[in-house]
Amino acid sequence: MIKASRYWIISLLLGLMILLGLSSPSYTDSQSTNSQTIHVLNRLTFGPRPGDIQQVRSMGIDNYVQSQLRPETIKESQQFTNKLSTLKTLYLTPVQLFQQYGPLPPNQKKQATEKEKKARRQGTKKVVNEAIQANLIRAISSNRQLEEVMINFWFNHFNVSVTKGRAVRLWIGTYERDAIRPYALGNFRDLLGATAHHPAMLFYLDNWLNTAPGSKGVRGIFKGLNENYARELMELHTLGVNGGYKQEDIITLAKIFTGWGIQRRTGDGSGFKFDANRHDNKDKIFLGIPIKGGGMAEGEKALDILANHPSTARFISYKLAQYFVADEPPETLIDKLAKRFQETKGDIRSVLGTLFASNEFWDEKYYGNKFKTPYQYIISVVRAAGIDQPKFGRINGMLSQLGMPLYSCATPDGYKNTRDAWLNSDAIIRRTSFATIISRGQLNQGKPKPINHEQLRVTLGNNFSPQTEAVINQNPGNLQAALMLGSPEMMER
Repeated sequence: MIKASRYWIISLLLGLMILLGLSSPSYTDSQSTNSQTIHVLNRLTFGPRPGDIQQVRSMGIDNYVQSQLRPETIKESQQFTNKLSTLKTLYLTPVQLFQQYGPLPPNQKKQATEKEKKARRQGTKKVVNEAIQANLIRAISSNRQLEEVMINFWFNHFNVSVTKGRAVRLWIGTYERDAIRPYALGNFRDLLGATAHHPAMLFYLDNWLNTAPGSKGVRGIFKGLNENYARELMELHTLGVNGGYKQEDIITLAKIFTGWGIQRRTGDGSGFKFDANRHDNKDKIFLGIPIKGGGMAEGEKALDILANHPSTARFISYKLAQYFVADEPPETLIDKLAKRFQETKGDIRSVLGTLFASNEFWDEKYYGNKFKTPYQYIISVVRAAGIDQPKFGRINGMLSQLGMPLYSCATPDGYKNTRDAWLNSDAIIRRTSFATIISRGQLNQGKPKPINHEQLRVTLGNNFSPQTEAVINQNPGNLQAALMLGSPEMMER
C-alpha cells in the first residue's frame, strides 16, 4: 500500500497544478455534449450529485435550464422537507425571535438569574446554528439548485453579518428567509425593498440610528444622520461605485431614510418600524429628481429611482456575468444583460434566461475557468460524494478554516467569488486535506463510509485532464476518491 506521505505529495502536486496553470480539461468534438452538461451543472447548481448528469441528458440541456428557472415546478423530496421541518426557529418572526431569545427587557433584567440569561444566550446560538443547518441542507440536497445558487449570490450582494452583534445573529435566518429567498428569481425592486425593510439590514448598516438633525434620537444613543446604509445602498446594492452619484446624494438619501428603524418586541412581527418623529420631512432632490417630503413614501420613491437607474442595470448585469461566466466578463454579455434588465424593469428570471442563452455563456473558453469559493467547493464535494446525512457543524468548521464561515463576512461587500480572492497555497493544502477526510466517509453522521471511487467518477462525468487522470490511475482504488475530490477540476467550475 502507498504510504500516506507519498499520497500527500501527489495531492499537493494536483493542487499546485492549478497554481501553475498546468491542468485544465481539454475537449474534443466527441466530448462536447458531456462538457456542456457538466458546464451547466457547474454553473446552475453547486455541482453534480449522483444521477444529475444522467438527468440532464434525459431532459435535454435546454429543458433542464428552463426547469431550474421555474423552481416552483420542481418537487422536493419528503426527506428534504422533513429535515427542514425539525428546525423550529426557522418559522419564527423577527419579533418572536427577539422575545424568546434576545436580551431580557430592562424591567426584567435585574430580577433575572444567571441561569435565565445563559439560557437566552444559548437560545441565540441555537437560532444561528439552525439557520446555518437550513442553508447547508438546501444547498446540498434541494432539487431547486439554481434558486439556491441565486440565494447565495443575492445574500452576498446584500450582505449582513452575525459579527455585528446579537440582533443580527437572531435575525440572520429570517433575513435569508424573508428578504432574499422569495425574490431570488423575481423582481429586483421587490428584492431591494425587502432588504431595505428587514431589521437585520437596518441594524447591520446602522440605519436604525439614522435620525433627522434636531429630532429625538433612539434612546439617546445617537442624534443625527447616519450615512452608512445610504452609502452602501448606492455603492454596493444598486448603482455601483462608478454609478454617477455624489456625496450630496448620499447625504440626501440618508435624510430620506431617517426614521426607518426596528421594532424588537411588538408590532406586526416583521421587526420593521417607521418613526415619523425621527424623519426629515423636508422636500429633497435625489440624483436630480425632486422628492416631496412625505414620510416613509420618500424611501419607497428613492428605491424606485435606484432600481430603475441604468447604472443599476449595468452593475447587476456585471455581477451576474462575473458569477456565471468569468471573473472578467465580456462586455458584450454585460450589455445584453443590462438591456434585458431595463426592458423587463429588473426581472431577474428574464435576465438569467438571456444569460444562459448567450453565446458567451456557452463559449468553451469559459468552461471550468471559475475557481470555486470555499462554500462552493465544500458543497460540491459533499454533493458529489452523495452524502445525505453530513455533519453540518463540521462543514461550517471547514468553511471557517477556509476563511468563509457562513453569515460571517464582516464587510458589507460580502464574500468575493473571484479566483484571486481564494487561490493560494494554503487554501490548496487545506482543500486537499478536507478532500481526504470526506473521501474516507468521516463527514457522514454515524459510522464512516468511504466514498466509492467508481461511482464518484461517474457522478463527475470523468471530467479530468490527462495529467490528473494519470495521477489518479497510478494509485490504488482506496486513494482515488480523495484524489478526484482534491483535483484541480474539482476546485473549478
